Amino acid sequence: MNRPSEPTGDPVLEQLASLGVDHEVMACDPALADTAAFCEAYGIALEDSANAILVAGKARPDETQPFALCLVLATHRLDVNGMVRHRLGSRKASFASAEETAELTGMQIGGVTPFGLPTSVPIWVDGAVLARDRVVVGGGSRDRKILLPPAGLLQLPGSEAVEDLARSAPPPEG
Repeated sequence: MNRPSEPTGDPVLEQLASLGVDHEVMACDPALADTAAFCEAYGIALEDSANAILVAGKARPDETQPFALCLVLATHRLDVNGMVRHRLGSRKASFASAEETAELTGMQIGGVTPFGLPTSVPIWVDGAVLARDRVVVGGGSRDRKILLPPAGLLQLPGSEAVEDLARSAPPPEG
């Protein structure tokens, strides 16, 4: 694992370095950036892959729309209409669209990471993610991923561990 110390002009790598988070940058074919394809192609177990999912709460007309970036294992399903909706303080919540995600994070689906976000948004890390020895998260673009100890996610400003943010998903039928 490394800690680059020189400025890179890359907000993701610069934040990793400024926080002193041990990590490894993994090159990724952009066509294989989506979780299942990435894990299969690069030999990463799904339970060692954490997805960064932007969730939007429904706001009243006079309120600002709440958002949160949730990190959950690829083997789990985010509890959007339970835990996430409740934490957002919204009567409804849904996955942000690809357009909303790109606008708020500056990143495309398949590359979204909690590091280097251009705006302040709460970052909620499911307890199951923190139970892993290491996890792979998006790298800020579809051509790379970041491998790190999950405790590094809690070094981010605005991040917190949330138990039961997601539930174990049934294995895919095959």
